[in-house]
Amino acid sequence: MSQNAPQAPLRTRPVGMGHLRAFEAVARHLNFRAAAEELSLTQSAVSRQIQGLEDDVGVPLFLRHTRAVELTGAGAQLLRALQPGMYGIDGAVRQIRQTAGRRSVAISTWASFASMWLIPRLEAFQRAHPDIDIRIDATDVPVDMDTTDVDVALRYTLPSRVLASAERLFGEQLSVVASPWLLQSGEPLKKPADVNRFTLIEAGDLYRSHHNEWLSWHRWSHAHGVQRLEPRRWLYFNYAHQIAQAALAGQGVALARMPMVADSLANGDLVEILPGHRLGSPLAYWLLVGPRSRQRSEVQALVEWIRSEAAVTRGTIGDGQDTDLDAHAD
Repeated sequence: MSQNAPQAPLRTRPVGMGHLRAFEAVARHLNFRAAAEELSLTQSAVSRQIQGLEDDVGVPLFLRHTRAVELTGAGAQLLRALQPGMYGIDGAVRQIRQTAGRRSVAISTWASFASMWLIPRLEAFQRAHPDIDIRIDATDVPVDMDTTDVDVALRYTLPSRVLASAERLFGEQLSVVASPWLLQSGEPLKKPADVNRFTLIEAGDLYRSHHNEWLSWHRWSHAHGVQRLEPRRWLYFNYAHQIAQAALAGQGVALARMPMVADSLANGDLVEILPGHRLGSPLAYWLLVGPRSRQRSEVQALVEWIRSEAAVTRGTIGDGQDTDLDAHAD
């Protein structure tokens, strides 16, 4: 062939999925007959699929011997790229088939609330409603419930920042808590200034937003007349559940959100050190229900359960606001 002869143009059309499915089966078995049996096709049909794929790609994908086949370099390259995506598709289809016809509710909330409040209580709902599947998406990013498949959102913010349809679950107080065995290692804390004898645990991003400053040790110390806040050391974390975990592990004293640690206080894993020195917060916990989900019985069942659990939490933390959950203050 002359060096100046024009080269055939490269094909750019997409490769057919049927061709790829046949290729993956033959490449896995290295046998046309076994691949044909798996795909419920004739051996000649599989051979035509492979030939069509090789025509589309432009190079041989198999070396055909008398009693065996093996992948060419191009075939091995294609198989490495193909299998992860194909396995992912097959897994998604299996999951869709398994859940088809089942009732399910999708919940959006943030990680700390999911791990410290929602998940520990969820087993009771699942026992009462074994036919309802629950999907939890833990994210701090607000979701558009008009356009996503989220049914229920649980959020934590100021009253002025929630939608008019939001239902207040409970408010918040901050309390000084610690592991009981940490307290046994030193003199008892009797007055606010005594916290300086310990490591103080705090969120590391409190001062990135104005309303999060309500959760700070400095605000607590100012409110309770501590002139100098100079603890043994500071320990900072990004999330509320990390703060609680550090306190449970005895690593220091935490200024904790009461709704998040109410269970740990009730079972004695944490101790409220200065119960007379709680600090109020304007932040509250809210429930939102997607407009397209309100009429589904499984969503209604979950919402009623969340309301009943919220009532228990309000009683536990002393949230005395007797409010209609369908309203909120600005």
